Amino acid sequence: MKRALLSVSDKRGIVDFGKGLSEQGYELLSTGGTAKTLRDAGLEVTSVSDVTRHPEMMGGRVKTLHPAIHAGLLARRDRKDDLAALAEHGYAPIDLVAVNLYPFRETVAQEGVTIDEAMEQVDIGGPSMLRSAAKNHKDVLVVVDPADYEGVLAALQSGDADAMRRGLAAKAFGHVSSYDAAITAWLGSQDQEAAAFPETLAPVLHRVQSLRYGENPDQRAAFYGFDANAGLAALAQLQGKELSYNNLLDLDGALLSLSPFARSPRPAVCIVKHTTPCGLAVADTLVHAYERALATDSTSAFGSVIA
Repeated sequence: MKRALLSVSDKRGIVDFGKGLSEQGYELLSTGGTAKTLRDAGLEVTSVSDVTRHPEMMGGRVKTLHPAIHAGLLARRDRKDDLAALAEHGYAPIDLVAVNLYPFRETVAQEGVTIDEAMEQVDIGGPSMLRSAAKNHKDVLVVVDPADYEGVLAALQSGDADAMRRGLAAKAFGHVSSYDAAITAWLGSQDQEAAAFPETLAPVLHRVQSLRYGENPDQRAAFYGFDANAGLAALAQLQGKELSYNNLLDLDGALLSLSPFARSPRPAVCIVKHTTPCGLAVADTLVHAYERALATDSTSAFGSVIA
C-alpha cells in the first residue's frame, strides 16, 4: 500500500484530495488539525505519532521531525541499501506529501503582532518535509498548492504522474524559499538599523499572469509582482485580448506620468506611445482632459495607451 502524508494549514480541497487518494489505495498519514478534518469527513487516517511511535511534543512543535518520516521520504526506491535500512528500523516509504506552511505572512500583516506571536508561525517540520520530498521527487510526489490537487489525482489515476514530478518539486522549493524570504524581511524590519540597509535582500515575486508575447512577437513573457494587491498587479482587465509585455510597459509609463496629479481635484489624462507620453492634460472633465491630451500630438496617439 502506498502512503500519503497530508499536513496543511490551508485546508481548501484537502478532504476531496484525501478521498481521491484513499480511493486509489493510499494510506493517509496526518497530524493535528488536518487529521481531524479528514476524520470528520469519514476518512480513515493514521496519526503521524503512530508512525513515529513518539507523541507530539511542546504543543505540536515537534511531531514530524523523526527518522520514521524523513527516512520514509528520502529512501531511494532503486537502492537496496536504502530499503534495507528502512526495513531494519521498521519504517516504510512515504510516496506523496501534501504540505503547506503555517500562515506567517497573514499573521505579521496584522496590527500589533509581537515577535513571540510571529515566531510561533515559523514552520519547522513543514519545510523539512517539503525539502526531503522534493529532493527525492523521483520517488515522492510533493504538493504545496491546493490548485494542484485535482491534476495530481488525475495523473495518478492515469498512471502519468511521473511527468509532473519535477515541476511539483520546483514549486515546493519555491514555496519554502518564498516563506523564508518573508520571515527574513519581517525580522529585518523590526531592527531599525537592519531595516534601513539589510545584510541580505531576498525579493520573491509571484507570477501574476502569462503574457501574449514579450517585447517582440517571437518572445515568450510573463508578468511577476511582489504583491497581487499592489501596483499594476492590482489592476483588473475588463475587456480586450491578452496583454503583452509592451502593453504593461506603456501602462506603467502612463501611470508614472499621471502620479503627480493623483491628488488633483481635476481629471488628468495621459496618452503614451512606445513608453513615451505624447499628450498630457488636466481639465474640468475627463472628456475635455482627453481632448486636450489628444490635441498635443494626435498623430503619435494612433495605437496608443490612454490613462
